[in-house]
Amino acid sequence: MWLLQNSNAFSLTAAPNPRTTCGSVAVTNTFSIMTISTDLWQSNQDLAQECLEHPFVRGIANGTLDRFKFAYYVGQDAFFLEAFARAYSLAAAKCHDWEGFNTFHHLAGGVLAELSLHQSYATAWGVDLSKVEPGMATRRYTDFLLATAWGSEAGLITVAMTPCMRLYAFVGQELAKDGIPNHDYSDWIRTYSDRQFEQLAEQLEALTDQYAKLSASIQSIYRYAMLCERDFFQAAWEI
Repeated sequence: MWLLQNSNAFSLTAAPNPRTTCGSVAVTNTFSIMTISTDLWQSNQDLAQECLEHPFVRGIANGTLDRFKFAYYVGQDAFFLEAFARAYSLAAAKCHDWEGFNTFHHLAGGVLAELSLHQSYATAWGVDLSKVEPGMATRRYTDFLLATAWGSEAGLITVAMTPCMRLYAFVGQELAKDGIPNHDYSDWIRTYSDRQFEQLAEQLEALTDQYAKLSASIQSIYRYAMLCERDFFQAAWEI
């Protein structure tokens, strides 16, 4: 998921965080616990590392990625973001408490803001978003995401969505460890290494911790989303 670095893009950090507002999932600063979202992320470190070391991501890291590949990725990502925004809205509609409903809508609003910014960025990369046709990997991911959003409760929806946010925060922070380089993809790294993006990922993870209960089904959904993320990079690399 490609989000432009823009002050308006991260204006949602004031949204209520269920990790702190809901007593059932409150976390203090005096100790740490293994939350559901943490457990799921740790259980999929093999895929996280595979994505980090993927040649598409390494090309972003060192600035050598073919511009045509990245332009394809931008178009596919815009298509994906539309599905991601819809999934947030469906999760909000199925949420039984106001604070969770409000957080989902804030997160959806952020995606809508990014979609409007996407157009100008796509133009700079020579991508006509009106003519984008989803590739197989993109369609597989969005079909899975929307099927989960339409047919599942809020907890399962968050589990399908969380890998995207957590993975991109992880990759961005890893690529920025030694400073952000100066090349065509610097903004990509800057966006996902930003603390405000980390906060958005944490908000979604807090919703997972509140609404989901760890089970084989939950683990399967999370891992499938991680596989979709890997395949998304692979499809752009192979184009």
